[in-house]
Amino acid sequence: MAADLNEKVERYERLLREALSKADISPIKGSHMLAVAEDYKNMARSYYDDGVHFIKAGDPVNALICFSYGHAWLDAGARLGVFDVDDDVLFTI
Repeated sequence: MAADLNEKVERYERLLREALSKADISPIKGSHMLAVAEDYKNMARSYYDDGVHFIKAGDPVNALICFSYGHAWLDAGARLGVFDVDDDVLFTI
């Protein structure tokens, strides 16, 4: 079971890393939705950083949780339209 967990952690880390690089903020400067997009992306990055911390601390369960939550922020932003994305594998679009 540990091998399955470790594989899943590695996969979710990679997915979140790729999604972070592809989630381009789309609202116009100065708009309220720009602040929303920046908040969503900041939350995703924070969860990514926390997940990396948990990997280094030997806690794969919390790492997986962080990577999953981080990706959920990006997915929600994509559905809301604050990220310009075209990858239907990384995002629910």
